[in-house]
Amino acid sequence: MATPAMDIAVSRTGKRVLSGWFVILVLFLYAPLALLLLFSFNDNNLPVFPLRGFTTQAYQDFAANPELRASVVTSAKVASIASLGAVMLGLLAAIALVRRRIVGKSAASALLLSPLVVPYIALAIGLLVFFNELSVPLGIPTLVMGHIVLAIPYTILILVPRLERLDIRLEEAARDLGAGWFQTFRLITLPLLLPALVSAYIVAFVLSFDEIVVANFVNGQTTTFPLYLFSQLRFPTLLPQVIAVACIVMAASVLLLIGAEIGRRVVERRLGTEPTEPPAGNA
Repeated sequence: MATPAMDIAVSRTGKRVLSGWFVILVLFLYAPLALLLLFSFNDNNLPVFPLRGFTTQAYQDFAANPELRASVVTSAKVASIASLGAVMLGLLAAIALVRRRIVGKSAASALLLSPLVVPYIALAIGLLVFFNELSVPLGIPTLVMGHIVLAIPYTILILVPRLERLDIRLEEAARDLGAGWFQTFRLITLPLLLPALVSAYIVAFVLSFDEIVVANFVNGQTTTFPLYLFSQLRFPTLLPQVIAVACIVMAASVLLLIGAEIGRRVVERRLGTEPTEPPAGNA
């Protein structure tokens, strides 16, 4: 029997309210991005109305700005390495949490996910003190390590549910047929986890590419894209370039997400159906 709340939700008035709320939410999320794209072609140093005219000068200036281009490349390099490290460590942690019986599993899980609840400013100060105590020179290596710490919880949250859905009997059957643990992982577990690994890598990459708090403390003389943007907002003449490169990064992110989604569907189609739920008594 449907509850009154469900009746309201499926009624004509309820559908209209939910549709209107959805439209408001979409506008709230994407209207600023649309304005950013619009102002990137405006012939004015300030993002204000009315628009003066159409121009692509900001994109040409960005292409001719070596410091801005170098900061984008640096962020991409740091994000690529940090994402790979976070996915590898997150995969090991997920396997330990799901496939192994360890003492204090709840405490270990809480410790691994703690960067989600620790303020980034406190974590950044802690990392800075830690690197100084170990006499580690600040730069790209410390940026990578700091971003790995931030990204590991997100990779674990993506990989653990996927790993829990994989039927452990597939791995047991492979071992019964003579496969070693590494061969079982390479031929059975890894292909089934591949879509989740790609998703975890993308999430970690975006998180690292956009991160500014920790980067501000452990960057040394290295300038990442967010740090460059933050430092250049004081100069109105450079604001059009900042807006232009922000639009380029957004477009690249959209293409990356679309490509990842297409790749995920292709991989799952080649692997067959989705992994079945493990039986209730399977631990």
